[in-house]
Amino acid sequence: MLVCALLQLHLLDGRQYRSAQVCPTRAGGSAIIDVESCAALNDPSLTMLGQAQEQWLHHSLGQTKAHWNVLAQATLMAPLDRRNRQGAARIWTDGWDGYPAARQRLLQTLATQRVRNPVVIGGDVHLFWVADLHAQPDQAQSPVIASEFVCTSITSQGPTQASVDTLLKQNPHLKYGHSEHRGYVRVELTAQQWRADLRALENEKTPNSSCQTLARFVVESDRPGAQRVS
Repeated sequence: MLVCALLQLHLLDGRQYRSAQVCPTRAGGSAIIDVESCAALNDPSLTMLGQAQEQWLHHSLGQTKAHWNVLAQATLMAPLDRRNRQGAARIWTDGWDGYPAARQRLLQTLATQRVRNPVVIGGDVHLFWVADLHAQPDQAQSPVIASEFVCTSITSQGPTQASVDTLLKQNPHLKYGHSEHRGYVRVELTAQQWRADLRALENEKTPNSSCQTLARFVVESDRPGAQRVS
């Protein structure tokens, strides 16, 4: 954990201590499943971080005095409904969608502890995501309590942009999604504002490739939710 007056950074391990993925369709888990066919998803004992790490995080967030509180973790925390053509809700079990009770506990901690300016950062999914995190993840009308920025991969290829555009339509809390470029997210932080530049390489296979800003988002202090400015 990194602590200073401006920023407290919590580095979370969502791989080593979590519960086994439920309703596996193949060895090793990591499957896309129909929500209605997997009652085990609702098991409140499922944990993404492990009980000890959950307790540590709850305590740490309750004690923080930092202006910005950042949770650095491995993947997308916001819900991602991969609804099929028949309208059935589908999720990927390897991310937070596979541990909905654990995600709800964490969001409840942010809300009840009144954690100031929480921001979640992630990666692993090979594309850019910018999202709002609601107090009730499945209720878009519930209050926004945090913002989320997911960085794309450096070289690994992502899904098609057409598939990402479909997911954006199905998930209104997702503010932005881009899969066609590789790159990184650059953040400038002040007491007034979090500014995130989504940076993209023209060609990741070229050592001297140019780099451009695809989009820029800001989060204003004490006003949760990412706002696109360019």
